[in-house]
Amino acid sequence: MSTLIHALFNLNQVLPQLVAQYGNLVYIGMFIVIFVETGLVIFPFLPGDSLLFLSGSIAAMTTHPLNPLVLIISLSIAAIVGDTVNFEIGARFGKHLTESPRWRRFIKPKNIAEAQKFFEKHGSIAIFLGRFMPLIRTFIPFTAGISKMAYHKFVLYNMLGGISWVVIAVLSGYFFGNIPFVQAHFELIMVSIIIISLLPAVIISLRKKKAGTATVDVDEQENQD
Repeated sequence: MSTLIHALFNLNQVLPQLVAQYGNLVYIGMFIVIFVETGLVIFPFLPGDSLLFLSGSIAAMTTHPLNPLVLIISLSIAAIVGDTVNFEIGARFGKHLTESPRWRRFIKPKNIAEAQKFFEKHGSIAIFLGRFMPLIRTFIPFTAGISKMAYHKFVLYNMLGGISWVVIAVLSGYFFGNIPFVQAHFELIMVSIIIISLLPAVIISLRKKKAGTATVDVDEQENQD
């Protein structure tokens, strides 16, 4: 277990070695990691963003066999199927899992509450926005399932979000991952990606807050008149 944890959180060192040793079999391993992170609510800590970015940077190297198109297609499927499974788990077993003392150790009430708040604030588009936010990414489809979100809406935003997340992260790594500065500061770049990924949600929240404040001001003015 300690070896697995070390590998997951030292991807910039481990993944190139795995690709060199196992070649195309690494596609299967990456598919599983993305699927598990998005599909199983007890694994929100897996490094999805880092894996996508790093795999893209490796694909840009002529010494490694990874193909960016294969990465985008396979990992997009993993992300979409993962969220679908997570949604179904939430819809069918969500109430039991969140109330069971056995599972509450893994499914933290705080994380569920944050995802629920995010989902209620942004509505259906939370499925799309949540893709770009660590932790939230894993809990949003689960929360949507618990909330009995209309399935046709979920499917639309799930596909758009899954494909967009994979394409942006893989191509960012492909075009920028082999810049010497990026390679020398990989961990810092990963933190920057996470911060940037939060911006759309922050912007929408600020706009809604501003709109809500404006509405309150108008109501107060009308009451005064």
